[in-house]
Amino acid sequence: MNWKDLTDKQGLAEIINASEKITQAIFKHSTRCSISTMAKSRLERETAPKNVIFNYLDLITYRNISNQIAADFNVEHESPQILIIKNGKCIYNQSHNAINMADIEELA
Repeated sequence: MNWKDLTDKQGLAEIINASEKITQAIFKHSTRCSISTMAKSRLERETAPKNVIFNYLDLITYRNISNQIAADFNVEHESPQILIIKNGKCIYNQSHNAINMADIEELA
């Protein structure tokens, strides 16, 4: 899995713009949470679809970006959480044990 770090609002804007051409995943990870670590590990053990860019947000360090994501896509903040962004819109939003690669691949 090749994660692209999301660390600022400009990066979020780039993800939204890029989603017009290629599906974007945003994984919101709490480095203090064992469930979040488990969800991240589960994703990393799977084969990622080639037509999805996987973005990683350390929400402890970048909580302001996590809040911006919640506001921009009208989703409730959760951790861990994955959002699939396509054509500038969030088309999928799951958290905790509901996060799985099969769903992501299906939506790509």
